[in-house]
Amino acid sequence: MENKELEKEIEQIKQRNQKVELDKKWETSGTRKICICILTYMVVIIYSYLINKINNIFLSSLVPVIGFTLSTISLNFIRKIWEK
Repeated sequence: MENKELEKEIEQIKQRNQKVELDKKWETSGTRKICICILTYMVVIIYSYLINKINNIFLSSLVPVIGFTLSTISLNFIRKIWEK
């Protein structure tokens, strides 16, 4: 019985390691970096267009925050495609 449990634990560790390796590949992938750049750029353009008559440092400072947030939310979809 112990042998079976040990084999099961080893298999779980192998599966976890595969997931960790895939996560690491995604975090350093060029696809992820390019998508973040494109999405942030699009947010900056749209946001700048919407507030072009307002000169407020607090509103302008929201640009990178909004861009980053939207890119991290939408990257799950892109990652699913990238994994295949």
